[in-house]
Amino acid sequence: MRVEILGSGGAVTIPRPGCSCAVCIEAREKGVPYSRSGPSVFIHGPDILIDTPEESKDQINRAGIMDINAGLYSHWHPDHTAGRRMWETRNFEFRSWPKRAITTPIYVPESAWADFEKWYGIADQFRWLEGQGSVEIHRMVDHVPITISGATVTPIALVHENAHAFLIEFEAKRVLIAMDETHYWEPGDLGPLDLAVLPLGVFPFHPWTGERKMPEEFTKGPARKTRYEQTLVHIEQLQARQTVLIHIEEMEGLNHDELVRLGERDGWTIGFDGQTVEV
Repeated sequence: MRVEILGSGGAVTIPRPGCSCAVCIEAREKGVPYSRSGPSVFIHGPDILIDTPEESKDQINRAGIMDINAGLYSHWHPDHTAGRRMWETRNFEFRSWPKRAITTPIYVPESAWADFEKWYGIADQFRWLEGQGSVEIHRMVDHVPITISGATVTPIALVHENAHAFLIEFEAKRVLIAMDETHYWEPGDLGPLDLAVLPLGVFPFHPWTGERKMPEEFTKGPARKTRYEQTLVHIEQLQARQTVLIHIEEMEGLNHDELVRLGERDGWTIGFDGQTVEV
């Protein structure tokens, strides 16, 4: 099994449009790994795509991915779902007669689907795609494993935003993918893991200079995002053989080199767009 980080950014990608900070200027000049598109992961082997940010079709093209056996969605947030029309441009034959389409099964945890019904017209748009034959929607039950292309996939409920992580088991390898929203989550015993992909978390203070990065009012409890310190606790609890951190926000003001140094200090690897991890 091979895990590819299609997009390592967060809700505000790098470079941010119109931003002239040092991190964004460098990202425009140098590109990847300094630039970061929205959060998405592809599991080679079972060929499963997790989340479709705005840049999804470009990510798929850049990676040269031809086969997608299924799509998973972790939660409703736009940075994880707004590229959903990729399924139409990939699967639907616009000028065929009779009309025809490739149909990709899409798996969404039940509580996440309830949010799809509430926000941004996501459920309606997926029903449209389903009606044209581009996708087929399946709802997942928390902690109940299903089989996709020979892989066992178990949705693991997190605490906030009806978000979910996914435990993927394939050919004796076990991978945990948690795209976002891990604050207040207690992983419990998930067994041995070959790889954990987790969100970096946010930094109230710059990890090297100590400079305040968030207004004090924003950091008062309860926490609305995972703090970096909580991510370190999760890494210790999970004890995966490899840990890769993604969902890096432009607002952190940290470039790729600084994140590499931080990972070397604290025992994890920074994810970047196009990165592949052999499991």
